[in-house]
Amino acid sequence: MHLAVIDMQRVFAEPSSPWATLGFAGIVDTVATLAAALAPEVTFTRFVAPAAPAGAWRAYYAQWPFALQPPGATLWELAAPFAAHTTLDAPTFSKWGPELAARVGDGPLVLAGVSTDCCVLSTAVAAADAGVPVRVVSDACAGVDDAGHRAALHVMGLYAPLVEVVDAASLLG
Repeated sequence: MHLAVIDMQRVFAEPSSPWATLGFAGIVDTVATLAAALAPEVTFTRFVAPAAPAGAWRAYYAQWPFALQPPGATLWELAAPFAAHTTLDAPTFSKWGPELAARVGDGPLVLAGVSTDCCVLSTAVAAADAGVPVRVVSDACAGVDDAGHRAALHVMGLYAPLVEVVDAASLLG
């Protein structure tokens, strides 16, 4: 079992950020508990801007120009208490790719983090398509808002048995 903690970054944590994720603060303790329980099989990821957006990403960053900052920028740092962890970085919503696949092996892949309705969802579907069993920890994820969070959990649940939505207590119990 390998835990991927998706994008627990300052840009999503800070209330003044245009990308603030409601509920971020409410999942920090649960994410920390999961990371401690599943260590060392844990990967922290970061969403970072590409050096030069291409394709549809051009329009995306035209809408969000504040985010066109290099990977070392403060907004991309992991939020406390996760700041000391090394990261797997990607300029895409999904963090599934060869590097995470090598860490996960046959799985299962356990997902926590933000946002449920974007990067967590994208990662879950991509990993499931690759044949890896996925467990999304509902109380260790937060969406852009509560409705988006619930909707994303519902959609991911439709991928059963490839994707299973669980809570932290049942996963660790």
